[in-house]
Amino acid sequence: MPNARVEKLRAAIQAAGGDAILVTNAVNRRYLTGFTGTSGVVLISSDEAVLLTDFRYREQAPRQAAGFAVVEHGTDVHADVAGLLRKWGVSKLLFEEKDVSYAAYAAMKEKFAPSELLVSGGAIEKIRMIKDESELAIMQEAADVADRAFTHILGFIKPGVTEAEVALELEFFMRKNGAASTSFDTIVASGERSSLPHGVASDRVVGRDEFVTLDYGAYYKGYCSDITRTVVVGRPSDKHREIYGIVLEAQLHALEQLRPGLTGREGDALTRDIITRYGYGDCFGHGTGHGLGMEIHEAPRLSRMEETILTPGMTVTVEPGIYLPGFGGVRIEDDVVMTDDGIKILTHSPKELIVLD
Repeated sequence: MPNARVEKLRAAIQAAGGDAILVTNAVNRRYLTGFTGTSGVVLISSDEAVLLTDFRYREQAPRQAAGFAVVEHGTDVHADVAGLLRKWGVSKLLFEEKDVSYAAYAAMKEKFAPSELLVSGGAIEKIRMIKDESELAIMQEAADVADRAFTHILGFIKPGVTEAEVALELEFFMRKNGAASTSFDTIVASGERSSLPHGVASDRVVGRDEFVTLDYGAYYKGYCSDITRTVVVGRPSDKHREIYGIVLEAQLHALEQLRPGLTGREGDALTRDIITRYGYGDCFGHGTGHGLGMEIHEAPRLSRMEETILTPGMTVTVEPGIYLPGFGGVRIEDDVVMTDDGIKILTHSPKELIVLD
């Protein structure tokens, strides 16, 4: 069966003026081939598609990389690639410039001569921006795992537990429910630490009358989910309710107005303008969201600098926040996919202010 991803890449190779591409990035390798091993490179031309890997994957690679010729490379994979380049008559080879060190580039330039090296310009990442139906189905499952974890953790959070214990319980639950791991180091930030946007779980003990921000995700079948919810343990003050309400208003407004045709910058403004109007613009220093998929941060972004036009099939987070040093902070985040006329929300955990005794 033809590999639609490979065919899209072949069109990109031709548009870039190349004859073939060497794929060294592990995520892109898995995206194109389905191969989950930890070592290997992919070489694709207009009519050839080869996965070169080592002895450890002699049996695994042919089973997973349907439609690819699997070659067991020797001690110098570059030498084997060079042999294929000469055999295929490749004069211009695209390579993944963001994945290759200068030393590796120098070695390739020497060994692949007379083939000329050309940068790929993120050709595969651009294809990955638009998720197909199989990817979206997995991403929905990953989001479902994260949602179930939120329901579970509400019964675990209480004064006296540490942030690290909450994070461990989240991870344990998600792994029991099918996740291979977490999408990233779980953020559990309580009290004054909740003003840290990336406050990875610490040994701080959760107290009373304070925020607890939970930012986590399930890495599931090769794809990431990413959700943030903020709760109050004990009695919320007027300030707790104020900033929570502003962030929630901004997030709900963005979910209502986000649609294809907007730029990432315009998507960012949907939340930023509201938070700024309430006088907290300086307390919201990160972008409204980022792309999501096989990696936790992908293109496109919802940020003040992003001019990419949002297109059906793109998956992004929507995660405004307000952070007040010495007091605490709020972030609320969902995963969404762009549809033909709006968005579909993948994460469904409740967002009204939850107060835990």
